[in-house]
Amino acid sequence: MGAVSWINSRVASINADLVELYRDLHAHPELSFAEHRTAGIVARRARALGFEVTEGVGGTGVVARLVNGAGPVVLLRADMDALPVREQTGLSYASTAVDPASGEPVMHACGHDMHTACLLGTLDALMEARARWSGTVVAVFQPAEEVGRGARAMVEDGLFERFGKPEIVLAQHVLPIPVGTVATRSGAFLAANDSLRITLHGRGGHGSRPETTVDPIVMAAATVLRLQTIVSREVAAADQAVVTIGSLHAGVKENIIADEAVLGVSVRTYSAEVRDRVVEAVRRIVCAEAEASGADRPPTIELQMRLPVTANDPVALEKTRGALSAALGVERVLDIAAFPASEDVGILAEAAGVPLSFWFFGGADPAKFAAAEQNGTVEQDIPMNHSPFFAPLAEPTIDCGVTALTAAAFAWLDSNR
Repeated sequence: MGAVSWINSRVASINADLVELYRDLHAHPELSFAEHRTAGIVARRARALGFEVTEGVGGTGVVARLVNGAGPVVLLRADMDALPVREQTGLSYASTAVDPASGEPVMHACGHDMHTACLLGTLDALMEARARWSGTVVAVFQPAEEVGRGARAMVEDGLFERFGKPEIVLAQHVLPIPVGTVATRSGAFLAANDSLRITLHGRGGHGSRPETTVDPIVMAAATVLRLQTIVSREVAAADQAVVTIGSLHAGVKENIIADEAVLGVSVRTYSAEVRDRVVEAVRRIVCAEAEASGADRPPTIELQMRLPVTANDPVALEKTRGALSAALGVERVLDIAAFPASEDVGILAEAAGVPLSFWFFGGADPAKFAAAEQNGTVEQDIPMNHSPFFAPLAEPTIDCGVTALTAAAFAWLDSNR
């Protein structure tokens, strides 16, 4: 039996167990660096398969390693953390979890439960097929991707010194494109991300005497509107950038003027030059609006997250793409434009000094997607990652994810077939 046929048959045999696992993980999400239950499940299952397992890497990370003779070291990565979102999917296994530390509702609104299940399925397939390949598999179950600190934490905890420097980093992410398809691109793929916490300092007082105050809410409103001009007026049309103000918090009561307002700002860019220009424009506008409002002191600007561009090595991706095409069919491996979301998986490849191959795999119902595409309502009808309605099909999304990751791993390991 050829490798592709074997992969497909093995994936089919373990799919039911993985669907049950996925639903369990989905119902029990955990926030960044709090993935204790998830990590425990991962460690037990990988250990039961025969992998050498190390827990607590970079906090709550898990590394499962299998040395299977001489050959390349191949790193497979899945992230495990969830988001502070209240689920509204209506699924029978929908999350009702609340983070015990913050009291926030928690949901796997980005599909990391799917990534975890698919990597465990791939480990099962690779262990079963160990007579067909040689080399070392290092499976990295990473915490805290959503806050951009998990990959760095694992690197700083000696990931490569302890488990070996890989030849390639392979990773995938579920996206609401038709299930059964994968999508990728060579070169710059996902955007760099700068996340800023900006505190505007006002002077509080009674709502009936605004003349005695410096109102931070008015200051924040002016700032939010002015920040929208950066992309439209300071970034060239040929360049790409996104500036999003995702949160604004101020005040507790309608007749009290608050002392401060706090903005959460996300900046996405693809080049160092544009990145520096946009971040500096944010700083300039925030400070100028504070001064125009008569603030007693300048704003506090704190960098919360800084992620690099996620870039696929062209030569490595060609090899990986060939494996995906052989396993899924050429027509199911799609080209995609640069995508302005951000990831920290590139930190693993960058720190190791090795190439990255990263791709999306579909989780949307093909019929619903086709109907929405025909109606021009994809953005309205197909919930995107981070939405409270985001719900990949459990089956056959897992089938596709395990097949894709297993095929890619086979392509980079030495073949004995």
